[in-house]
Amino acid sequence: MLNTILKRLEIDDKDGPIPNRWMNNDIKPVEAGRRTWGFWTFHNFWILINSNISTYMTGSSLIANGLTWWQAVVAIVVGNLLVMIFVVLNSLPGVYYHLGFPVVNRYVWGLYGSQFVLWNRILLSLVWYAFQAWIGGECIYVCLQAIWPSLETRIPNHMPSSTGMTTANFVAYIVFMVISLPVIYVKPHKLQYFFYVSAATILIFEIVVLIWSLATMGERGFGDTMSDKNNGYSGWNIAFGIVSTIGGVAAGILNQNDYARFAKRPRDAILGQLISCPMYAIACSVIGILVTAATQERYGEALWNLPDLLSAVITQGGSRSRASAFFGGAALAISQIGVNVPGNALSGGFDLAATFPKYINLRRGAYITALLSVVCNPWKLVNTATTFLSVLNSYSVFLGPMIGIMITSYLVVHRRRIKVEDLYPSQNPRKSIYWYSYGVNWRAGIAWICGTTPSLPGFVASVNTSVTVPIGFTHLFYICFLTGFVISAAMYCILHYVFPVPEVRRFVESAGPVEVLVREYREEWDGGSGEVEGVVRIGGEKTSL
Repeated sequence: MLNTILKRLEIDDKDGPIPNRWMNNDIKPVEAGRRTWGFWTFHNFWILINSNISTYMTGSSLIANGLTWWQAVVAIVVGNLLVMIFVVLNSLPGVYYHLGFPVVNRYVWGLYGSQFVLWNRILLSLVWYAFQAWIGGECIYVCLQAIWPSLETRIPNHMPSSTGMTTANFVAYIVFMVISLPVIYVKPHKLQYFFYVSAATILIFEIVVLIWSLATMGERGFGDTMSDKNNGYSGWNIAFGIVSTIGGVAAGILNQNDYARFAKRPRDAILGQLISCPMYAIACSVIGILVTAATQERYGEALWNLPDLLSAVITQGGSRSRASAFFGGAALAISQIGVNVPGNALSGGFDLAATFPKYINLRRGAYITALLSVVCNPWKLVNTATTFLSVLNSYSVFLGPMIGIMITSYLVVHRRRIKVEDLYPSQNPRKSIYWYSYGVNWRAGIAWICGTTPSLPGFVASVNTSVTVPIGFTHLFYICFLTGFVISAAMYCILHYVFPVPEVRRFVESAGPVEVLVREYREEWDGGSGEVEGVVRIGGEKTSL
């Protein structure tokens, strides 16, 4: 009975290889027909990732932490320049070998060891999809409120006060979830037009709201949001602001190969990310500070959350204000779909497809991610569970070491030479050079623990304020992403030098020039029909995937 059910659930990919334990059509190397992302696709992708409500509110957390407005801007600029470097470096395996994040980690952590990183990213995808979908629901709520200012009376509330939401809030959340479903269905290599439309929409909105706020702020100006008053905090708080800026997109840095692998040419991905990644994140964060400062005197408080600002416009304005708020809410809803679908739904879909390749493809995985995200109770995440959000926002304690290991594994240990067919073992996985020890590269695990441990005391103290630790541990936590990155990267290299893997070393030393190796792989993947033929060529010999 169970075998019959499992057989029916198996994927039937007519256009790709027969799914097995290690591969299906969505996680194989991307052939020429699906390498459709040019410079402008990456440019628009990062507009959506970095021009959203979470990025807009970056300044609020930094200023609340004691920074002045200009110190917050410094932290935002430096943090996003570092993000740009990490994004480009960690996307190189995808750019050149067209491999996704789950497959890349097979040569980093081992064929089975990679599951540790995948499940971390799957859980992050679930929680962040839930969180961003709830914020998208707040944008839909603004649209409904603009149409019916008495929305709360039209939709009577039946929700307990303990949930922190009303029935109208929940209805708006469900509407956002439903309108996201068609976008989830679109495969990544066909998302260019959606990126163009949604990127243009959010850019126009941000420019309009900035001009409106500055032109109508009145004689009292920016108020105390733009004050130079410093609360006596040291440079460590600026360092914490820098790392917080990195931590906000750390999950995206981790799995950037999932999108870099669709690049038409390496320079499209590299230049597109170099320019767009920092520029729009910095612009959106600075716009958030300026708009909040320019409107705080008008509404009596600093409204950092854009849906709250638009609701205030509806409450205190007339029919024109309501129309403006409606279009503003719609633009923000499109922006939330643009960041949530590729950044969380598709990311979860890729990872689930790599975990269960015989039964889950990208679409199934993405829809599973969206469905299971409801279990996270996003209304409680946003409205009540402040401790959980502290954990989520500090998760770079664990992600920084993972990213450090991935980058040094590709650039230093493997010297950019990857034996791709051994990442997709069709028969005996023990014959793969990436089998390591029982399918696990213990060097990666030890390096990750070494990079994570120094920041844990400060991490615990930040989550549980009743815990007191020496100030040195607090300072280590402030720069946890950077220290974790450096320590884990160094330990990974040292362990591979002291305890080398003979099979890997032999391949790296004998594989020849990287350019030739990559070209041979591409020729096989793109052979004739533009589809993977199921074989790759190494040193003139064909090997089955």
